[in-house]
Order: sequence, then structure tokens, then C-alpha cells
Amino acid sequence: MAAELAVEGATHAPTSSEYIIHHLGHLSTHHQEKIIDFSIFNMDTLLWSVLMGVIGSLVMYSVARKATSGVPGRFQLFVEMIVEMVEDQSKNIVHGNRAFIAPLALTVFVWVFLMNALDFLPVDLFAGIFALFGVETHFRIVPTADLNGTLGMALAVFALMIYYNLKIKGVGGFIHELFCAPFGAHPALWIANLGLNIIEFVAKTVSLGMRLFGNMYAGELVFLLIALLGSTATWWGFGMHVIAGSIWAIFHILIVLLQAFIFMMLTLVYIGQAHEGH
Repeated sequence: MAAELAVEGATHAPTSSEYIIHHLGHLSTHHQEKIIDFSIFNMDTLLWSVLMGVIGSLVMYSVARKATSGVPGRFQLFVEMIVEMVEDQSKNIVHGNRAFIAPLALTVFVWVFLMNALDFLPVDLFAGIFALFGVETHFRIVPTADLNGTLGMALAVFALMIYYNLKIKGVGGFIHELFCAPFGAHPALWIANLGLNIIEFVAKTVSLGMRLFGNMYAGELVFLLIALLGSTATWWGFGMHVIAGSIWAIFHILIVLLQAFIFMMLTLVYIGQAHEGH
């Protein structure tokens, strides 16, 4: 009887490919059948993005409310270091009014960091929780490993680029720059200038979203591959699972921080370029 149960369990156990594909699926409003389908909403990405935004806002608000002018506590000192770092970077990059831009950069850094940090949760955590209730569903908890999430943030940065171009240069100045930079104001060069500027805006937006997505998606895949080591019924497989998982988690701390910093810096650079003319 035990042998029959073991054979049946092995028969129904997912293969390595099925395991990875299952964990890369989203809790969506309906199944995606086309490469691009704007009617689909990934509910897990939306849930965790909003949740991390709320948590980040509450934490920063709590620190600001409890801040003292005397000797700061450890956490207040840590937050002040982050704020000072972001303020210095915004001061060096953006030459203009930074009353909105510096807080924006701080929000971007904290928000992206918190979303990236969700990658440290066990990959099978929520699948196991759902299985307790007899529910088999896709669920991913890292919003920045979803291209929809990162491109959504990149589109928000694109909107800010256009806004500050119009605000700083005016409608006429922005249109003039689109058609007359970088090659010159000769009418024969207008089409070339416009095409190059459109490509530049598109490239900035796509690369901003793809860079964050690519790094976090690759990191998530590595965690899944390490998790597969633990599924082997051998002592060395379990040992390698623990050792490799620990090493990669420590290294991944740098990736989580670095990608949040890069996204913030590129946001500042792109908005700062809107303050400058060709």
C-alpha cells in the first residue's frame, strides 16, 4: 500500500519545468491568450504594489512624526541617512525647484526597495497557504518581477518627463526642441530631429522598466532553481539547497538595494534632463 501511494505521489508530482511555470504565473482576472492584452489585471502585482506603498508611507510618516531634534534613535538616524543621500543626489542632478522632485525620489527609492525585498519570502509560502484551503492558483508576490508593474512605473516617469519639459520650457519651447535639436533648426532636419527625440523618449521609458524587471525576474528564477534542489531526496540536494539559498539571499540584498537606487537615480536623471535645453 505504501509503495502504491509513493508511486501515485511521484506520478502526480510536478516536473521541474511545471514547477517553475506554475510559480511564474499571476493571479489574473482571466487567462492571457495574446502577447498584449490590456484587459487583464494581475491582481497579485496590484495588491503587493499598493500594500508596499502604504507600508512605506506609514513607516516614513511614523518616523517623521516621532522625530526629535535631540539625539535621534537608531531607526530615525537610518531614515535620516537615506533622506540625506537622496537629497544630495537630487541636488547634484536636478538644477531647479526640487520641492516635489526630492520627495518623489525618496518615495521611488523606498517603494521599489520594499517591492524588491518581497523576493526574500519563500517562493512556496503562499502556494502552501492556498493549498491548506484546497485552492490551486497562481500567485506571485514580487511586483517588480512583473513587466506590467515595472513598465507602469516607467510610464509614470515618462509622464513626469513630459510634464517638466512643458513646465520648464513651455509648449512652444518644448515643440521647438523636438524639431530643432540636436542637429539644428534647418527645416530639412526637422523630421530627423523629431524621430530621434521620439526614439529617445521611448528608449528611456522602455529601458527603465525592462532593467528593473530583468534583474528581479532573473533573481526570482535563481531562487526557484535553488528551491528545486531541496526537492531532491538526497542529503547533498538538501544541503546545497540550504547553502546556495543562503549565499544567493545574501548576494540578493545587494541587488535589491542596487536596483532601487538605480531606478531612483535614472528617475532623477530623466527629470533633470527636462530642466536643461539642448
